[in-house]
Amino acid sequence: ILYHAQITIFGHQPFKGGFIGVDIFFVISGYLITSIILKELNNTGTFSFKNFYERRVRRLLPALLLVMIVSFPFAWSYLSPVAFIDYSKSILSSLFFSSNIYFYLTGIEYDGVGGIFKPYLHTWSLSVEEQYYILFPIFIILTWRFGIKWILIILSFVFMLSLGISEWGAYKIPSANFYLLPTRGWELLIGVFIAFYLKYNSYIKSYLANQLLSMLGFSMIIYSIIVFSASTPFPSLYALIPTIGTGLVILCAIPQTTIHKLLSLNFIVGVGLISYSTYL
Repeated sequence: ILYHAQITIFGHQPFKGGFIGVDIFFVISGYLITSIILKELNNTGTFSFKNFYERRVRRLLPALLLVMIVSFPFAWSYLSPVAFIDYSKSILSSLFFSSNIYFYLTGIEYDGVGGIFKPYLHTWSLSVEEQYYILFPIFIILTWRFGIKWILIILSFVFMLSLGISEWGAYKIPSANFYLLPTRGWELLIGVFIAFYLKYNSYIKSYLANQLLSMLGFSMIIYSIIVFSASTPFPSLYALIPTIGTGLVILCAIPQTTIHKLLSLNFIVGVGLISYSTYL
């Protein structure tokens, strides 16, 4: 939010790399959703697509629909007929979780001038997440009988392929690289790998190791926010810095560590609780 607001302090924009928020979001999302799926499979031996998608719909759609309903009269009043048609198409694509594809096909650059006039441009990341929600449970169900080892081998191959395409795409097809799931999938998979690790392993037992690694991870995130800019090819290998940093925080920010105490402050927790609504 501070990045989009272009906050300036003493003539300097300290949050110019704030666009990495979406990369952090993908790692966390990959971790949380995979944890939910693994818990259900281990507890019951089965997975209910109906319950899973029902929970996701109840979590995501009410607030999204409210924002759409409230913004509609303003769009009707202030947008030109052509812009209003584009606005309506973006609403429909957002509802069907394909807005990332829509904005890519219409040639809208996220940080370009045209993007200023697309009120639902930011929903591209929500669409990427929903596409992951659809594909990943199906993959897990189809491969579960082969065992965890083969699942992780396949996912590791997909991770390397996705990261490689992302690095190539950052310079060759930057718009597709930015918007589409195949070049964002590896970020979600970092969270997936962490979920698998923590499901079958305990946290690192050394307090010192957890303290240092969680602080390192948090520092990697802050570094990315301060140092990265619009000229940084993204996502690419550069995105490994904030995503691995996020992974380290999830893995190592156990109770009593400095980062755990920081992220447990009432204000920070409050921001987390309203993060989805604020994003919309």
